[in-house]
Amino acid sequence: MQQADPQFTPPKRPLGFDAPLVDFELPTIEGRRYRVSEDRGKIIVINFWSANCPISRMYDAYFSGFAQSYGHKGVAFIAVDPNAYEDEDDIHRAIEGRNVTFPILRDPAALLADYFRAEATPHVYIFDAGGILRYRGAVDNRTDQDAPSTNYLEEVVDALLLDREITIRETPPYGCPIVRVPQV
Repeated sequence: MQQADPQFTPPKRPLGFDAPLVDFELPTIEGRRYRVSEDRGKIIVINFWSANCPISRMYDAYFSGFAQSYGHKGVAFIAVDPNAYEDEDDIHRAIEGRNVTFPILRDPAALLADYFRAEATPHVYIFDAGGILRYRGAVDNRTDQDAPSTNYLEEVVDALLLDREITIRETPPYGCPIVRVPQV
């Protein structure tokens, strides 16, 4: 992983496939700082998350279970809240009301979201143990009308754990748009 400023100054070029994940640091909702290099050598799942998005809310129990069961397999699951209008009270209410057990980082200026080119919550990014982006997109193939029949998150992580070929690298995210700070 490349080193970056602890406050996260995004590189000039957005994150792309086959490029190393820049080592970034962001505050957690608990008030400590998380540095992605803490999870070096693990498969890392970064999910852009929202306290107020009903689609993020729908996935919270699943993400908590995923983080727990896959955490035992050497997978780190981290959520990032990039929404400008969500404050810490909103996030704490969501954590308590929805029994969220995974770590949540704050990115209110959406600098990390911009670097990742994240569009929605949820929007999932999966990095292999070497820090290389291997998948970005939706959690599964859910739509407004249909229940999911394919879980992209588990398919890609399982393929990485078993050293198998990844058959899908990118899908459109399904969720609520990220609300960024208005440009002045």
